[in-house]
Amino acid sequence: MLERKRILLILTGSIAAYKSLDLIRLLTKAGASVEGVLTEGGKQFVTPLSVETLTGKKAHVEMWDSQAYEMSHIELSRRADLIVVAPATANFISKMVRGEGDDLASTLILAKNKPVILAPSMNVEMWENPAFQRNLEIAKSDGATVIPPQADMLACGEIGMGKMAEPGSIMEVIDDHFRLASTLEGRRAIVTSGGTIERIDSVRHISNFSSGKQGNAIAIALAQSGAKVTLVLGKNSIGPASHPNLEVLEVVSAEEMHESVHKALPADIFVGCAAVCDFKVVNPSDRKIKKSEGLNIKFAENPDIVRSVGKLGPTDRPAVVVGFAAETEELIDNAQAKLDIKGCDLIVANNVSGGSVFGQDDNTAHFVTPEGSVELGTLSKRQLGQEISLWIFERLRR
Repeated sequence: MLERKRILLILTGSIAAYKSLDLIRLLTKAGASVEGVLTEGGKQFVTPLSVETLTGKKAHVEMWDSQAYEMSHIELSRRADLIVVAPATANFISKMVRGEGDDLASTLILAKNKPVILAPSMNVEMWENPAFQRNLEIAKSDGATVIPPQADMLACGEIGMGKMAEPGSIMEVIDDHFRLASTLEGRRAIVTSGGTIERIDSVRHISNFSSGKQGNAIAIALAQSGAKVTLVLGKNSIGPASHPNLEVLEVVSAEEMHESVHKALPADIFVGCAAVCDFKVVNPSDRKIKKSEGLNIKFAENPDIVRSVGKLGPTDRPAVVVGFAAETEELIDNAQAKLDIKGCDLIVANNVSGGSVFGQDDNTAHFVTPEGSVELGTLSKRQLGQEISLWIFERLRR
């Protein structure tokens, strides 16, 4: 996947810079061409000579290199397929989102026309600082892919989030980037995510345990593949996903989600990942119901959002419709039944018994189609989102 790919690697001032030397080794072994850029801070931890020895190319440090005939900050970006900042310090990310350009590395980012992957590395308090987290969200919304750090013993002796991801993990993200890049360019997608809320009175409601992690991961994977994505997001515990190709519509109830989905049509792709409440309260109270009054709740069925899209006529139905089956028993049989009932091309089936999926970072899934089922095993929700995006791409190529 990385044969003849050109990677520009920026090393900033963190002790984790020593691990970036191993990342260079992995990249070049996979066939990539790597060119290194070091900040002044980066030079304190690894030498330009070390980077040059591993890449076989000049390591770039100075903005004004008298031996370089080109404008380095322009040319370095233009001849790369991907820019990776590993390690990415809090200071560098902050400069990046403010649009500062006071050295070669920051000016290169300011002049870039290529995708950027950030692998942050810093002290846990810096990582959790609200100002830095705001900067990180801006970097994501500007299109950067962020590889979260690990929780571990840090170089400063403190324990917590901030340790840069291992080189092997960074390699996986780089490989995924090239697998997905531009595969869905020119396509429009709608993704539902999170749970819905059905109000009982002014303080109580009915909902479920959905965190929104899987739906958000799918929306990001589709956006990174080039699709213009509308994410219809219900109750969630992680906040909306962000990407330049992504529009987020926040909703509360199943009826609101149903209305937002149909307003967002037409689309080429629909993925119904939201955990939608099957029933709504038809007699909600505008005030808090007192315990002494008792509850006299009446229910009615909510619209089946996936079915309402999957059963549209041929001129209105998206070319690919994907649904989810969260089951506690007879997983494959129930998923296969939903294929026809909901009019789906693919059902992603997972066993949610024992709280093994909701709120977790991993998912154990099967792809169920009219041709049969394929077990994917346990993947991170990010990886599963990418597998769904690739399946959709292959389906659209038929």
